[in-house]
Amino acid sequence: MVKLTLIACVTDGLPLAEGLDDGRDLKDAEFYKEQVKALFKNLSRGQNEASRMSIEIGPYIFHYIIEGCVYYLTMCDHAYPKKLAFQYLENLKNEFELVNGAQIETAARPYTFIKFEVSEMSSRLTSEPIYADNARALN
Repeated sequence: MVKLTLIACVTDGLPLAEGLDDGRDLKDAEFYKEQVKALFKNLSRGQNEASRMSIEIGPYIFHYIIEGCVYYLTMCDHAYPKKLAFQYLENLKNEFELVNGAQIETAARPYTFIKFEVSEMSSRLTSEPIYADNARALN
């Protein structure tokens, strides 16, 4: 299950949007948000050049993709399939670019795109047939 989603700028790790998905009752949500922000800062210093990666932190796995000047990251339970997590991130990226397009590179403030409803979109994306069918197949 997707717990947390963050979108940030590659050059400086500036958070652009975030959403708590299934993690509304997540213990230590702030701790994991800080872990993500530290990861973004390390990535912005060029400490990890992979454009797509999964990192295990505690009971969760952070999956991220880097596309252009933006990081797209989601935190999921260990049981959530990696393939679905990356499909979700690709769909999130496409939607974010469609909605915000040319404004992305000019973002100067944290959470510039707070109106981009990450949680709402996450719920919609993960309820699409491909996700629902795959989730049912796993159970």
